[in-house]
Amino acid sequence: MKFWKDKIFLKSMLSIAIPIALQNLITSSLNMVDTLMISSLGESSIAAVGLANQVFFFYALINFGINSGSSIFISQYWGREDIFSIRKVLGLSVSLSTITGIIFTLGAFFFPEFIMGIFIKEPEVVKLGADYLRIVSLSYIITAIGFAYSIALRSTGRPKVPMMVSAISFVTNTVFNYLLIFGKFGFPQLGVKGAAWGTLIARIVEIIFILYIVYSTNGPLAASPKELLDWNKEFVNKYLNTISPVILNETFWSLGQVMYSIAYARIGKEATAAIQLTTTIQNIFFVLVRGLANACAVMVGNKIGAGDKEEAYEYAIQFLTLSTLIGLIFGVIMALTPDLTLKVFKNLEPNLYEITRKLLVIMGLSFFIRTYNSTAIVGVLRGGGDTRFSMFLEMGAVWLVGVPLAFFGALVLKWPVYFVLPLVILEEVVKFSLSLPRILSKKWIKDVT
Repeated sequence: MKFWKDKIFLKSMLSIAIPIALQNLITSSLNMVDTLMISSLGESSIAAVGLANQVFFFYALINFGINSGSSIFISQYWGREDIFSIRKVLGLSVSLSTITGIIFTLGAFFFPEFIMGIFIKEPEVVKLGADYLRIVSLSYIITAIGFAYSIALRSTGRPKVPMMVSAISFVTNTVFNYLLIFGKFGFPQLGVKGAAWGTLIARIVEIIFILYIVYSTNGPLAASPKELLDWNKEFVNKYLNTISPVILNETFWSLGQVMYSIAYARIGKEATAAIQLTTTIQNIFFVLVRGLANACAVMVGNKIGAGDKEEAYEYAIQFLTLSTLIGLIFGVIMALTPDLTLKVFKNLEPNLYEITRKLLVIMGLSFFIRTYNSTAIVGVLRGGGDTRFSMFLEMGAVWLVGVPLAFFGALVLKWPVYFVLPLVILEEVVKFSLSLPRILSKKWIKDVT
């Protein structure tokens, strides 16, 4: 446990990880508040919003792939103090994210019923989900641009800015959800549509604040349009060669998660609602680990960019040890306190409550493997520039192990969702067993700049 004695490591880690963790806590709390409000509307509404948000989840993970890949460059360029190249990378990530946003917006706005029908066949759930999806799709492009700047801010040592902006977004979304879902203070009572409008309004407020802070402080990201678009073929090719595996990784990994949702939906809307509740709760427990994984990527990237590969390796091992310990502690808490956790959700039907309770215990027992994998893949392998290995690792685990087992359990064995989930978790075991030897070999340490 060398990290307790390494003051430089601890100071750098905490300065990056804590703001990111707080930002993730705010975002996860927002999802919790959304779910709490929507849960009072009934099982169908929980399932509808949960499935509709799978579209955003898929889209967001593609954007995370684009910007996570870009952060590899930005972190290493920041280590070299190369502001000009940072702005070019930012321009590429904003452009790619916006193009992706346009595609998803058009699909979700014009064909929401078709998209919902892919997940589930129950007419009430399809209608509610389509109503939500059509409105919330208008926030996709705005979200993409804001996310690009947020990741770049983290990679250049300013993680507090996205944290503060997320706090403002949280308050905005919560207030407008309350007003528009339930029709308070003269506002119309819109149900799930109100939740969608609340999200859209919050995203608009978020992007205004991010761009204002970036350009009013004239920091490294305050680029002119010319600087953002000042690319040449060699630069673009180097960028795409490095980030394309990350984009493919996130695209096919997130598509795998969507396939899990389809498998759960085949079990029934009750299973879908239970998974939505459980995932929302798990995300609260996961916030600190996400902060660690992102801090790991930044710090490891900075060290490689500065030419200190041995210390990059030491940092990686310290991050992995810390995230696994946190996963063990939080996992035990999650597994032992499901009834206490579920007290925050009012008026859950007894069967839904019992299914969710069992899922929380299962997720808690396997939590430490998930925390290790998150830091290993997002923090160490990507931060070190080993994007191709991490791509094959995640895609292989999801599509050769997790997805086939999910559908086998749901459609062939016809098991309840709390038996299917352990089959899906075998994906995490595979990732753990293959990533550890790679990290110990040090073959993942690559200078991409």
